[in-house]
Amino acid sequence: QVQLVESGGGSVRPGGSLRLSCAASGFTFFRHMMYWYRQVPGKGRELVASITNAGGGYREYANSVKGRFTISRDNAKNMLFLQMNNLKPEDTAVYYCQTTQSGTEYWGRGTQVTVSS
Repeated sequence: QVQLVESGGGSVRPGGSLRLSCAASGFTFFRHMMYWYRQVPGKGRELVASITNAGGGYREYANSVKGRFTISRDNAKNMLFLQMNNLKPEDTAVYYCQTTQSGTEYWGRGTQVTVSS
């Protein structure tokens, strides 16, 4: 079955960096677009970044993270990444990786990112 497992979250000071990882299994990873979302308690999930399948040549970002976050993928290892630089307190959230197959959405359990001085 499809499994997505996020890791790499933690607590950092403003201006710091983190690299999130998502290990994917149970599906043909390179054929699918992948997404990073985040959620703050009491609010809906926000799309942070997306990357196309195969070579991942097309990437999109939320305006709030453009120029600071970079999404990437390693199809040989079935891994999705989110490099987050110059982190701000407003980036504090639980971050999830996501994929959709045949109309069904799959989510990981998320990894907490806390940015605080």
